[in-house]
Amino acid sequence: MDSFTRRSFCIGSSAAAAIFASGTAAAAPPNALDPMHYVHPELRPYFSQIKQMFGDAPFTATTLAGDRKRSFGRPPLPAPAWMERTIPGPRGAPDVRVYIVNGGPAGDRLRPAILHVHGGGFVLGDAKTSLSQLQEIAAALDCVIVTVDYRLAPETRFPGSLEDNYAGLRWLYANAASLSADRSRIAVMGESAGGGHAAMLAIAARDRGEIPLIYQALIYPMLDDRTGSIRRKPPYQGMIIWNEQRNRFGWSSLLGVPAGSRRVPYGSVPARIENLRGLPPAFIGVGSIDLFVDEDIEYAQRLVDAGIPVTLNVVPGAFHGFDAFPGTSIAVRFKSELIASLKAALSNKS
Repeated sequence: MDSFTRRSFCIGSSAAAAIFASGTAAAAPPNALDPMHYVHPELRPYFSQIKQMFGDAPFTATTLAGDRKRSFGRPPLPAPAWMERTIPGPRGAPDVRVYIVNGGPAGDRLRPAILHVHGGGFVLGDAKTSLSQLQEIAAALDCVIVTVDYRLAPETRFPGSLEDNYAGLRWLYANAASLSADRSRIAVMGESAGGGHAAMLAIAARDRGEIPLIYQALIYPMLDDRTGSIRRKPPYQGMIIWNEQRNRFGWSSLLGVPAGSRRVPYGSVPARIENLRGLPPAFIGVGSIDLFVDEDIEYAQRLVDAGIPVTLNVVPGAFHGFDAFPGTSIAVRFKSELIASLKAALSNKS
């Protein structure tokens, strides 16, 4: 799941609900796990806000329609400018809506570009609610960003969303000149499920050999359907925001088979791709108590073993979506390191 600037999802387990009490840990029975022990001190005061925003109802198919109607996104900033476009979708599929940030005339110079994919556990979210954070990144990097409103699961199973995102990447590459973008300096980026989508997109771009990518920025990415299904996690990982039940639901909705099944469609689960050679360099950032921490570290290690340069940032005591609280020093550092890694990668001209 993505950060709090996205459409809502529900927090469901009684274990997670027990921790929300005016920003402090609830009284725990003797010998019970106290999740506050694992949380960074700067993040503890936000627990009551999380409770208020997201509730504690189960995350199920019957709640999905209602969850999609709720939005906590910040409004777009006055600048950089953004615009909405509809572009051709995959063959035989509907057109795709994209939002373009900082595109347009830039004199004689060409700017680097990022294809962004929003989060939402594969089943929630939309691209427009990402605009304010993308405007901040575009301003910091002086780059063009295109974010894709891909079709959601379970209504659209894999590879529908991948093909929507690839259509956005193909459109960016083909129209780079009109956006004052340098088609030789394109990165993909996403958070949570969007990070999973960005990783899928990097694999598809490598396999198809049509569009070169210079970087992939994967922010607490959702990479492995086996997490929370056949691979169980310690109880303090994923107790907050995105847990095992939600992970099973999101992956099962995307794949059309139960999460953790013996076989899944090729390219749908980045962690199951055997050959990672030839992928672009990567930034991978995740919190130490995020449900995804083990799969993200493992993916980074496998990229390194495949000869791919990787920046791995594991933030102590950080839960899923922690960077939604920009007033904390750990969120500031995390964003600074993300921006620095992107700046270094996008400054390299081929």
